[in-house]
Amino acid sequence: MVIICYLNSIHFKMIENAILIKQGAEARIYTAPFLTRTAIIKERFSKTYRHPILDKKLTARRVNQEARCLFKCRKSGVDTPVLYFVNIEDSTICMEFIQGMIIRDLLISDNEYVQNKEKQVELAKMIGISLSKIHAVDVIHGDLTTSNLMLRESNQSLVIIDFGLSYVSSLPEDKAVDLYVLEKAFLSTHPNSEEMFANILESYQKNYKASQDVLSKLAEVRLRGRKRSMVG
Repeated sequence: MVIICYLNSIHFKMIENAILIKQGAEARIYTAPFLTRTAIIKERFSKTYRHPILDKKLTARRVNQEARCLFKCRKSGVDTPVLYFVNIEDSTICMEFIQGMIIRDLLISDNEYVQNKEKQVELAKMIGISLSKIHAVDVIHGDLTTSNLMLRESNQSLVIIDFGLSYVSSLPEDKAVDLYVLEKAFLSTHPNSEEMFANILESYQKNYKASQDVLSKLAEVRLRGRKRSMVG
């Protein structure tokens, strides 16, 4: 069950008991106890170069958008972290801590996947199905990499994480760029992964009715990317 509470006046003090595990350009990520379980807390911090009022509005919009995209994807059948609560005032999202393996690590260091083509094909199908589902509800992830895909430990379900750059769009071009970002991530992080990415696209095409328009746009996006590389 997904539980979402938008809390503008109640300030949770969970950060005080949390452990910082990662800090990026946009947010800090903590683990913290939540009721009877471990949770992830994502805290977006202010940008000092922006006017305080504008910064607060933009940060609140990003927090709200991330939570809505997460909820929309999970409602459509995609495995994503469960949302526990969203605190707009403190710019924090509290969500499920996923026990599992990051796909990037699986494809680099897990021999069961590195040396097993059948496992790679199976994984590619799962990725393609998940991407078809998020695009079917017009969610653009914005940062699709193998570091933002996981296999859940309990049932080996594919989990999509980190919707910090996500937004809603029905445009085939935006969905094509989403796929292109993932393709570039595969080629730069996982050498000789062209066949696996082709399997992802095949699965995506089979499971998404509007895929033809997206894949046509993907060809255009690839061409633009190659031209930029040639120009430097």
